[in-house]
Amino acid sequence: MKEALLVFCVVLFVPAVLRAQTSVEESEARFKALEERVRALEAEVQELRAQRMAAVHLASARNGSLSPQVDSSAIPELVGSPDPVKAADPVRAGDPHDPVAAALSPQVPDTSAVQAQGQPLPNYGGASAASKILNPDISMIGDFIGATGKANVPPALEAIGQGPLPVLQMHESELGLQAIIDPYARGDFFLTFGESGVALEEGYITFTALPGGFVAKGGKFRGDFGKVNTLHNHVLPWIDRPLVTDRLLAGEDGIDDAGLSVTRILPAPKGIFLEGTAQVFRGDSGDVFTSSKRGDASVLGHLRAYRDITDQTNLDLGISYARGHNDLGSAFLTDLYGLDATLRWTPLRRTIYHNFVGRAEFVWSRRDQLPLTQRAFGFFTSGDYRLNRRWTVGGRFDRSGRARAANLIDDGFSGVLTYWPSEFSQVRGQYRFTHFAEGPDGNELLFQFIFVLGAHGAHPF
Repeated sequence: MKEALLVFCVVLFVPAVLRAQTSVEESEARFKALEERVRALEAEVQELRAQRMAAVHLASARNGSLSPQVDSSAIPELVGSPDPVKAADPVRAGDPHDPVAAALSPQVPDTSAVQAQGQPLPNYGGASAASKILNPDISMIGDFIGATGKANVPPALEAIGQGPLPVLQMHESELGLQAIIDPYARGDFFLTFGESGVALEEGYITFTALPGGFVAKGGKFRGDFGKVNTLHNHVLPWIDRPLVTDRLLAGEDGIDDAGLSVTRILPAPKGIFLEGTAQVFRGDSGDVFTSSKRGDASVLGHLRAYRDITDQTNLDLGISYARGHNDLGSAFLTDLYGLDATLRWTPLRRTIYHNFVGRAEFVWSRRDQLPLTQRAFGFFTSGDYRLNRRWTVGGRFDRSGRARAANLIDDGFSGVLTYWPSEFSQVRGQYRFTHFAEGPDGNELLFQFIFVLGAHGAHPF
């Protein structure tokens, strides 16, 4: 019985003793491996410290003096982080040759060598980078235009500010300031500097998180009448604006007034994007609308429908209506009706090399005046094809009556060639032929340089 008990004890305890010996050996091996890794990390830290001190010496030699001296003895107190080695083992922390203690202790830069030579420490980055967080995106866009040839603009058009372009002019310099105000709104300002002065082209706040999916805008902005009226000069694919814009929509400034706007995406079937916009303005937009008293506000409505035809082609359609008082007084109204269409072909893999954009807009104007109400019609069609990454060729046909004399109809066409040195500059040439209702025809050659400085936000698609 005793022999059996002895054999049982041997069988039970010997494997446990062997496992314990194995565990001790494995622990010692792991500790040695950890110690070697800590020594390697310590060597890398020392090497990085030496490189930093070499950079400090080089910067001090080049600049002479940089920033005020820093007392290295005060750095741990300023940082406020406790020493993990001292907290765990005070005796071990005092050993300078212990690699574990050296690796876990806070690494304070050794500044004694620099301070001994009487040289201050450099100040890297910091407040200058952080101070830009609250600054808006700032951009400046230059638009330089030249013209040659014979414009032959009739005196009647010159009298209302639609005269010929000068031979050379810094047409416009647009300063843009754009920023997110808070999670619920953003702000956009566009100031234009011309040869005749400074003007506020647009300045508005947009509330993007209203209940019911509404987006509201308040300030001074371009009205959503068609497509061209919403575009700034530097976004246009031509140097000038179409005749229908000049004759019926107040030209370059267009419907641009102080007002309020509400936009909402509407439900639609079969993958159609449908958006409705309602706007009310003070009532002053060039020679189209004029406010004689406080109640002479103008209103504008726009309905937009967008649909992808294929993966590479999409169609954008719009219907617009605007109504306001004209310069003859509060009893005289002007009504505008518009249709716009944009067809885009953009191959997914080659869009920066080849694409096509076709545009068309049709505008009907009804203007109250004495002795007869004037009903004018105008339109333009255009196409622009990108030949490769740098070159774009396009053409445009124009035809429009005049708002004050609908029986006088002007038409013309243009050929445009654009070179893109980069995404931030354009060089454009345009031949423009205009057949006026009275007087000789106009034949002109225009050229344009556009250049962008800074971060300019994307305009509406």
